[in-house]
Amino acid sequence: MTIPEFDFEVDACGLMCPLPLLRLKKALQGVENGQVVRVLATDPAAVLDFGVFIEQARHDLLCSYEQDRILYFFIRKGG
Repeated sequence: MTIPEFDFEVDACGLMCPLPLLRLKKALQGVENGQVVRVLATDPAAVLDFGVFIEQARHDLLCSYEQDRILYFFIRKGG
């Protein structure tokens, strides 16, 4: 798997729902369209929360994976 480059990182490890999603939303407000935010999370609910939000807000999930119990998400801000 090729890991995308990213412009901004959010470390939401140890935070529980809804905090990882709120941190992602705040990060996306601070970047330009087309830029990529990488989110690290440990809350399993982030998979569903992020999926629904990304689809509704018309952002792109470039890839996601889990390594050493940390979930990694790469989200490109849409317009």
